[in-house]
Formats: sequence, C-alpha cells, structure tokens
Amino acid sequence: MSEPIDVAVVGVGYLGRLHAEKYAAHPRARLRALVDPDPAAREVAGRLGAVWLPDWTRLPTGVRAVSVAVPTQLHHDVGCGLLRSGRDVLVEKPIAASVAEADELVAAAEAGGRILQVGHLERFNPAIRRLAGFLREPRFIESHRLAPWNVRGTDVDVVLDLMIHDIDIILNVVRSEAVAIHAAGVPVISSSVDIANARIQFADGCVANITASRVSAQKMRKIRVFQPDAYVSIDFLRRSAAVVRRRVAAEVGATPGLASGADGGPAAAIVRQEVSFEDDESDALALEIDAFLEAVASRSEPPVTGRDGRRALEVANRITEQIGLASATDGRARRG
Repeated sequence: MSEPIDVAVVGVGYLGRLHAEKYAAHPRARLRALVDPDPAAREVAGRLGAVWLPDWTRLPTGVRAVSVAVPTQLHHDVGCGLLRSGRDVLVEKPIAASVAEADELVAAAEAGGRILQVGHLERFNPAIRRLAGFLREPRFIESHRLAPWNVRGTDVDVVLDLMIHDIDIILNVVRSEAVAIHAAGVPVISSSVDIANARIQFADGCVANITASRVSAQKMRKIRVFQPDAYVSIDFLRRSAAVVRRRVAAEVGATPGLASGADGGPAAAIVRQEVSFEDDESDALALEIDAFLEAVASRSEPPVTGRDGRRALEVANRITEQIGLASATDGRARRG
C-alpha cells in the first residue's frame, strides 16, 4: 500500500467536521490539520489527532490535499489560494458564489495541474450510482427536494442550498444545454428564497421541473425520469426505486388476457421492477472522499469536476435571476 496522503480540512463547521472524521478513519489519508479561526475547532482537531490552525496559510508543507468547507462566499479566495500553493482541493457545493469565481477556481486548477473536485454528494448516492447507466435520453424529469427548516445552510438561498443537488444530477443525465428557464420562489422564514420551482428546457427537447423547499413539514427527496423506453422513480429517503418499462408480449412471455396490437402484431406489456437499496450500507461522503483521494493519488479526473460544479452553478444562478425577475414583475403588477 502506498504512503498515506497528508490532508487537511479548512472550515470546521457541521460539514467540515464530517470531512475531518472521514479522513481520520481513511487508510489512505493522514489528517494533519484542521483550519478555522474559531478556537473551538482545537477540541475537534485534538480528538482526531490533528493540529488546529487559525489560517490555512500556516498549513504544513507536506499537506497535499484539502477539503474546503467554509461559507460559500469564501470558496473562491480559499480555494484559489490552496490551488495556487500546489494543493489539490475538494470544495463543498456550490463551487463558488458566482460563475466568474468558479471560472477562476477552474483556471487555477488547470494552470497548476491540480485536482479540483466539487462536493455534489448525491452523485455518490447508491440509487444514482446503480441506475446512472440506465438513465438515457430522458424526455421529462420531475424532482422534489423538501426539508424542514434548519438554520444551517442559510448563508445562501434554497436554490444553492438544496436545489443545486438535483440540478447537478439532471445536468449529468441530460448532457444538453439549458436553453430556457422559468422559475418562481419566495422567502418564508429567511431573508432569501426558501421555496422555489424551476422549469428547465434543454436543447435536445428534454424538460425538467424541479421543486425545492427548506420550509416543509416533512422531508421528501424524489426524482422521476421519463424516457422513450422507461419510467424511473427514485426515492432517496426510502432508498428504493421503481423501473417501469414497456415490453412487447414476445419479450415477457405469454400473458393471460394480453391482446394483439392494433396492427395485429404483439401487444405491449408494462413490466415493473422494484429496486431496493436498503441493504447498501455505503456512506456517500466516505465514497466522495475516497474518490478524491484516488484522483489525488493517480492524478486522474475526479467524478465531479470543477467544470461540473461550474455548470451546475450557472444554471442555479439563472434560476435565481428568473425568480428575481418574476418577483419584480409581480410587485409591479400589484402596485398597478
């Protein structure tokens, strides 16, 4: 086994602590430091066998890879600084606060030959991993990501907090340019948008309808994909999926009461397959960090690249802009 990779985590909030714990338990990593201006991070560092530092510029020279889990507004400055210092970076989602900042992060990584991975965790969800190869040529996608209020994550609106997970999944499946976006949303508890809906039309004809809320009474995380040969429904919370396909009788065997088609040929049958992921005990964050360490060690492209993160952010920002335009139009109509 090769020598462990010296790693660090910058930002020791909720997500940063989780990153640190995964690194501390990973056989291919050696957690050297936790960085946060809050001295309370010292206790976490001590518990995990690392040193606490108030500033990332004081990182030991041997640290090769760093997770960045600071507030979104700091992703650009911290990420670019680390990349330009010769470190590989796993930055939490969204990649940055603006597309221009995302472009600078991507440019810094490419100029220095560094790894830049973005923490779109749902890519490592067992349902997505198992069914990704089956999802092809989607024509219509519907997703719902609803959650109760939690003050964590409210440094950004619900589009960048929650909806961006589904935006990334959909963009990875559709692989086509978003040519039109219609969106609406409102603030409910925070000063930014807390519930939003977006309709995205892609150049290949696919349409995606996405709803996200962080003020829901109950949790829901579902996505439905309709394509020419099948309908796929994934329930992330129940860790299950249903695949419904259209098969002709000759493919599914003799079926009592199955009539011939209008043209006299074999009639179509609907075949439903239930898929459960309850027995899959994989940890999405552990898999994400494992993929990052593999990319660092092999100098290969990570599964979620900086350009992937930039693309998701661009669509998310377009949705936010559309919500702003819709709100302004509605306000003018009420005043009129």
